[in-house]
Order: sequence, then C-alpha cells, then structure tokens
Amino acid sequence: MTTPETPPSGPRKRRIGWIVALLAALLIAGLVARVLYTRSQERAAAAAPPKAAPPLELTAADTVVARKQTFNRTLAVTGGLKAYNSTVVRAKVAAELKSLSVREGDTVQAGQVIGQLDSLEVDLRLQQAEQNAASARAQLDIARRALDNNRALMAQGFISATGLENSVSNDAAARATLQAALAAVDLARKARVDTRLVAPITGMVSQRLAQPGERVAVDARLVEIVDLSRIELEAAVTPEDVGGVKVGQSARLKVDGFDQPLPAKVARINPSTQMGTRAVMVYLALEPHPGLRQGLFTTGTIELESREVLAVPTSAVRIDQAEPYVLAVIGDRALRRKVTLGVRGELLVDGRVEPAVELASGVEDGAVLLRGSTGAVRDGSLVRLAGGATPSASAPR
Repeated sequence: MTTPETPPSGPRKRRIGWIVALLAALLIAGLVARVLYTRSQERAAAAAPPKAAPPLELTAADTVVARKQTFNRTLAVTGGLKAYNSTVVRAKVAAELKSLSVREGDTVQAGQVIGQLDSLEVDLRLQQAEQNAASARAQLDIARRALDNNRALMAQGFISATGLENSVSNDAAARATLQAALAAVDLARKARVDTRLVAPITGMVSQRLAQPGERVAVDARLVEIVDLSRIELEAAVTPEDVGGVKVGQSARLKVDGFDQPLPAKVARINPSTQMGTRAVMVYLALEPHPGLRQGLFTTGTIELESREVLAVPTSAVRIDQAEPYVLAVIGDRALRRKVTLGVRGELLVDGRVEPAVELASGVEDGAVLLRGSTGAVRDGSLVRLAGGATPSASAPR
C-alpha cells in the first residue's frame, strides 16, 4: 500500500513565498534600471553636438562658370527631309503595262525610257483617225471642184448667186471637217508616243507602284522619282515664332543616322498658314550629302539672333521649386540663388554644344554654379573642388 504524501508544513510554505516575492522584486528592479539607462543614453546623444557632414567633392564637370558673352537665340524645329525636285511618272493613256525596267534605288536620267504601255489599241485608233482624215480630204476635193465649176457657170449666167453660195458653204464645211480629222490624227499620234514611259528628271526611283501585266487607268501612278542633289527640311513653325525667322538664317540639324549636326540655311518661308494648325511651313536647305534620304526625321535649331547676355547651360538651372534657382559656389559652400530666366539658345561648353538659357538676374558674371549632375544639394552644403579642378567655362559659338 502507498502511503499518501504529507503536505508541507506552515514554515516551509512561508519560505517558498518569500523566495518567489524576492525573485519578482529583483526582476522588476532590473527592468526599471534598463529603462533608466536607455533614457540616459538618449539624452546624452541628444545633448552631444552633431557631427559635421563631410564636404561634397566636386569635379570640373560638376560646375560651370556663368559668363557674359555673345549668345545665340535659337528656335527649335522638327520635321522630315524632302527632295527639292520629285515627280511621279503617271500613265497618260489607259492600257496594259507591258514593261517597267526600273526598281527602287535605281538611278535614272532625264529623258530615259523606263517602261512601255501596250500600244495596240492606240495604233488602231491612229489608223482610224488617219482614215477619217483621208475621207475628209477627199470630200474637200469634191467640194472644191464643185465650187470652181459653179463659179464658171455663175460667170456665164447659168446658175444663180444662191447656188454659188451653197458651193462656198460646202467647201468651207469640208475644209473644217478635214482640219478636225487632222487634229484627231495628231491626238492619236501623241497617244502613241505617250505609251512610252519616260523619266522627266534625273534622280533615283523611290517607289515602283505597278507591275507588268496590270491594266492601268489614265493618270495612274507608276513610278516615283526623287532628286537628292537638293534636299531640304520642311518644318512647321507657330505663328508666334515665325516672325523672327528670316531667309538666309543659319541652322544646325540633327538627322537620324548622323552622329554630327549638319549645317543648313533658311531657304523659303511659306506665305500661307496650314489649315487647322495655322502653322507656317519653313524650308531649310541642306548641303548635299550621300547619306541624306527623303523622309528622314530631323530635329534642329535656327539661329535667330546674337547678343551679349549672361548665359549658362540649362543643366545649371534647377526647377524643382516654385521659382527657378541655381546653386552658386561661394567660399566653401553651395548657396541657393533665385534667378530670372530670359531667352533660350545654345552655348559651346568644353567643345560641346549645349542648350543654354539667359540669366536676366540673380547671379553675377563669373559666378561658379553647380550643374544638375551633382544631384540634390541642400542650401549651405559644404563643397570642395577635388584635386584643384577648374570649373567648366562656357564659350560663344
């Protein structure tokens, strides 16, 4: 038989209770001490002076010097290249296309035969017109002999004046009929010549729009030819800007596929606006180049005028605030300066043409400004030019 445990006596229960209470008190005291230590550390850190941020290291490419110089005010233009001379060879008669000897990219000369239309129907019409002319000539001979006979009879008094007048009228009618028949012969002969397809200008074939064996209608498009010896940009300019554009102004154009801008000049200005947009077409002539093609997309700028202004590249102007500003390097700090912007144009900076803008107010000539490549920089930040680098200087174009 198992004997039941004897419950702890009263003194033993009291000892256990004291031990538990002591442990709880020690745990609470430890937590309070930890909280007090953490707060004291936070107060000490807050009271300590902040560490100074290291200065921002700048390279020469991160700065630019604002200079007062000759500034080219420009107008941005876009559009597609277009050949000065281009033409479409069309069918002048309705016939079957018998042959076409050129394809896209072929070079043709003015007057060169490039194809042939079937001339059978035209030949038959020519024969018909010639036969009609022969019949009219015979009728004229008959009317002329009758008129000569009636004049002789009139002189002898055998016919009246009315009979002679009828003969004169018949002769005139026969003569007119012959003239009409001869005109029809000329038209038929011209149609015979028109069956030959001839290149009207020297150039290159850009489109072949029909194939041999097709039946083409009158005025159907067969071949397009473009002359690339003279090519120009066709750009739309708003009415507000076209007033500053003049014939002869210089321009720089960036053409798709070309690494370097190409020079151009304003050749013509359309006297009328475009329907709907009210834009005015401006035509800029480019120098001949073997790589230029009709339809290439082109962007560029027209140099409207030159004048002395304080100008900097647009990358130095920041617009992330309500008003534009620049960061000027004064001593060892970058300080914010609000600026008033003027006209836009281009400047030559370190051998590269960059978009630029006039600074009408806010900075002085010779000020060193931070470019946008430095990123976000706080007003008053410490800066230092690495290795004694010299700020970039802008120069007139």
